[in-house]
Amino acid sequence: MIETYLQLFYTFFKIGLFGFGGGYAMLSMIQYEVVEAHQWLTAGEFTDIIAISQITPGPIAINSATYIGYQATGGSVLGSAVATFAVCLPSIIIMALICRFFILFKENKYVMAALSGMKPAAIGLIAAAAILLMNKQNFTDYASVLIFIGTFALSYFFKWGAIRTIILAAVAGYVIY
Repeated sequence: MIETYLQLFYTFFKIGLFGFGGGYAMLSMIQYEVVEAHQWLTAGEFTDIIAISQITPGPIAINSATYIGYQATGGSVLGSAVATFAVCLPSIIIMALICRFFILFKENKYVMAALSGMKPAAIGLIAAAAILLMNKQNFTDYASVLIFIGTFALSYFFKWGAIRTIILAAVAGYVIY
């Protein structure tokens, strides 16, 4: 069982270390590690975790790590704590270093060039996560496609906030299903 905890720590530390662009950018990495590499969850369970992580307070990657740690260790709270700590630890270390050295190098052309390269990469990872979630588990019928189109339109064209959009989608799901 200790091996599972070590794998969990290593997996989520790696995700936290290389997951530039925030939680949504990390989703494709998390999905690969959890569903394909370690098979701790099925694709359907992963999709459910993403949905739950979006509606619970906190960052999506941390919420996902907490639940995945719980599932991967057979319902252990320690598994949740290990995965959550592991995904947060790289950010804590990196931010401590950045805070210490960024003031010295903020005008450095190499630092600016590296940041310019990471911005489109982060957007690409977020797009990959969105495409990854467009599967049969999420789009089961025409109603789910209409909810997707409606929430996209409300968010993109009408600039509705995420909270109102999620609440409306939840009400629509409740009424339809």
